[in-house]
Amino acid sequence: MLFRMIKGVLIRQWSKMLLIAFTIALGASLATSMINVMLDVGDKVSQELKTYGANIVVKPRDASLMADLYDVEDENGTLSAAYLPEEEVGRIKTIFWTYNIVDFAPFLDTTVTLPSGATATVQGTWFNHHLDLPTGESVDAGVAGMRSWWDVTDGAWIDEQTPGAENSVMVGTELATRENLKAGDMLKLSGTTGDREVTVAGIYDAGGDEDSQIYAPLGLVQALTGREGKVASIEVSALTTPDNDLARRAAQNPKSLSQRDYDTWYCTAYVSAICYQITEVIPGSVASAVRQVADSEGAILDKTQLLMILITVLSLIGSALGISNLVTASVMERSQEIGLLKAIGAHDRAITGAFMAEILITALVGGVAGYFMGFGFAQLIGQGVFSSAIEMKPLVIPIVAVLIALVTIAGSMPAIRMVLRLDPAEVLHGSKA
Repeated sequence: MLFRMIKGVLIRQWSKMLLIAFTIALGASLATSMINVMLDVGDKVSQELKTYGANIVVKPRDASLMADLYDVEDENGTLSAAYLPEEEVGRIKTIFWTYNIVDFAPFLDTTVTLPSGATATVQGTWFNHHLDLPTGESVDAGVAGMRSWWDVTDGAWIDEQTPGAENSVMVGTELATRENLKAGDMLKLSGTTGDREVTVAGIYDAGGDEDSQIYAPLGLVQALTGREGKVASIEVSALTTPDNDLARRAAQNPKSLSQRDYDTWYCTAYVSAICYQITEVIPGSVASAVRQVADSEGAILDKTQLLMILITVLSLIGSALGISNLVTASVMERSQEIGLLKAIGAHDRAITGAFMAEILITALVGGVAGYFMGFGFAQLIGQGVFSSAIEMKPLVIPIVAVLIALVTIAGSMPAIRMVLRLDPAEVLHGSKA
């Protein structure tokens, strides 16, 4: 009997039920897309920020202002030398979070004298340095990837794999203008250990202090300074998880954590955990976060997630209001039918149950359709904003199902109250008149 009633209503009022299903589908699609993007946006935002430079800097312990950050000492209890060995730079890719290390590059700077008599800072670094790791893997690392926003206005990036690259340099636009340099020119650099003739491979525009500097292969600067095999610092670009209270406590002193908290922190991609692991594989070093980048990442992520939560809540509220109007209109149209059921002895519980069964079946259809619509919306957002697909999380299915059920029930409450208050004598008498 109940099944026939529900089937009859769905057939007779198919257009209204279709509108209810469509309203639910819209709410479900927005909820699905926003929740999926919200769960996946952390890595996307982090990846986007990595294109704007390093978020970790590694220095020799005695050259760092944060020498006691992790309370790590050499085996003999003394501080390391002022430089780090270049041969140990690749160890960064052997830490627990190796796949979160996007790029890295060592640096060694010096001051040279130019033919005009002016002085300039030369930054020795890797450009696209090929590195064979102890794990058997190979990577290419360097500033060509870490400074991808730089605009090479003349010439091209130095390619370390080409002959003669060890005697090529990149010159900033400000210095190039001042010294009247262009790509292909020869330039004499006078350092502490002698002179070196180099070729200007390219002119770059960084939009900062780097525009008055020269970038050269690391080996060239090591030769000019007599510091073969040494680096002054390492910049690391890593995908990280925004800090929380655990990460902040660990950054102050990992040894103060309980074993359980320590394991959780160590196995989570917090910037402090990655810094700590880098100091473990490079003796005599201190790795510290570039707080402007790390804090910006967390702030942007929090604001983005808050915006998505607000959009989801507002869309569900709008769906609830739409459901309320449509269901109330349906009840008003069926008031004579409901009054007749009450007059022949149907209980309010049975009528309400049948009524809710109709709505929930409609909600199920709308929710399923909305989920797949939301899948498409999420991919549009991912491709349009992050130029990559959004991973669909299985966790979203039960979350959306619960939200749609709550919204449907909440939207149906005014109509249910109307059903409960309906007086059969008044309705039937009114219809007779």
